[in-house]
Amino acid sequence: MVRDASKGELMVLYAFGFERLGVMLSDLYFVNPAPTQGHESPERGVRLELRWLEAGQPQGSIYAARPITVAEPIWRADLLESVDGPSGSFDRTHHHPRFDGWKVCRRVFDAELSADPLAWLDRQLSDLPNLLTRAGVDTDKVGRGDLTELPRAVPEIVDVTRRMLDRVYAGELGRAPDGPPAEFVRASWL
Repeated sequence: MVRDASKGELMVLYAFGFERLGVMLSDLYFVNPAPTQGHESPERGVRLELRWLEAGQPQGSIYAARPITVAEPIWRADLLESVDGPSGSFDRTHHHPRFDGWKVCRRVFDAELSADPLAWLDRQLSDLPNLLTRAGVDTDKVGRGDLTELPRAVPEIVDVTRRMLDRVYAGELGRAPDGPPAEFVRASWL
């Protein structure tokens, strides 16, 4: 089950767009996300993805709205914790260093990421060429503006991530959907 924004469930999505790349953030609530890894209990937090963006042509006159496609993911960081643990534990925090089209690779747990997720996130996004190389993306495929402007926006991206995590801890975001409990739940835009 995926939480549906059209049914009045609160989900938040932030988008930072650059030349060909975008950074997307959403709150997240999972039930039974990885039972083979000992993570059977629900988890919550913030998911951040580096995605390809495609800008379309204005539809009609020069004043018309422009279509924007948020395309395939390149890289993901999941700043998660078990719902039944203390806020800020980051006991489920991990990242996915690459994707195969829309298919995610395995979870990678990193002690530095769990110890200080926001500082880790800052370092990863600030070193965009290295992040892209580890994700299997040739830097020639991204725009010059991506390589300069995305790193400049890192303080703002990290600040939004911090504010979203605060809202998760306050119980405003990253919540279980209303209704009867379900065996599998993924409540998020991403």
